[in-house]
Amino acid sequence: MNGVVTKSTGSWYQVKSESGQMLECRLKGKFRTQGIKSTNPVVVGDKVKVEESDHTFMIVELYERKNAIIRKSVNLSKKTHVIASNIDQAILMITINNPVTTTTFIDRFLLSANAFGVDVILLFNKTDLYSDKEKKEHNELICIYSEIGYRCISVSAIKDDLSQVKSIMKGKINLISGHSGVGKSTLINSLQAGLNINTKEISDSYNQGQHTTTFSELYELDFGASIIDTPGIRGFGLVDIEKNEIANYFLEFLRLKGECKFHNCIHLNEPNCKVKDAVSQNKIAESRYFSYLSMLEEEEENYRTNGY
Repeated sequence: MNGVVTKSTGSWYQVKSESGQMLECRLKGKFRTQGIKSTNPVVVGDKVKVEESDHTFMIVELYERKNAIIRKSVNLSKKTHVIASNIDQAILMITINNPVTTTTFIDRFLLSANAFGVDVILLFNKTDLYSDKEKKEHNELICIYSEIGYRCISVSAIKDDLSQVKSIMKGKINLISGHSGVGKSTLINSLQAGLNINTKEISDSYNQGQHTTTFSELYELDFGASIIDTPGIRGFGLVDIEKNEIANYFLEFLRLKGECKFHNCIHLNEPNCKVKDAVSQNKIAESRYFSYLSMLEEEEENYRTNGY
């Protein structure tokens, strides 16, 4: 029988069959030896084939994915970590403080999503807690990403009416992602009463979120949307993107690429580079260009140390 993975704990997988039955499944051993380079060969959102053997349900086949959000595994440089698959859009939750979401993290997430064919909405949370300085930073970020073409929403998941968020999510499978502590679980609880997903306070010692979601899970909400809630992400390493391709996933860079003097310009040291000109003229945000440079440097380091 066929179904969709709705929960993953790393050793067990919950699969919703086409008939609506919830099955507790394990992976058939061959998944470990089929050349899959990810730390998690099957993820929430995957469409799979399930067979029953000795009163145990086994996932025996993984069907082709429409898309996925993928990052480099933190501890294993040659491994990747698939966050979720077959999603209609990703909602990246961002907080200016408690915890801080850096532009570098935002840009890396956007690049990965763009590379793997996933639309992203930026949702700025905890707006009720912003100081005047943080409100200014928030408005600057909204300006930067809106001008590029990304949809930005600002809310307090605890206090605000979330009808706009519901409208955007309706009829879609939505990945909710971001650092621990940005309010993913609080948002989902606010969108639909009764789910009672655990939440925790921000760590006073480190001003970071504490992991409340320890595994990914798909929830079907009563207003016609589905949400994949994922554990918080601290870092976002790039996967399967060549150095000379990185700029193509910065949308505002790509628009200017054809105007550079050299067709293979990587906007670093080349003369008559329109991207660098745009940065110097404040038409491209410096933060975006610095993110780009950090990604180039990371790929250079990968090549020096790992040969890829």
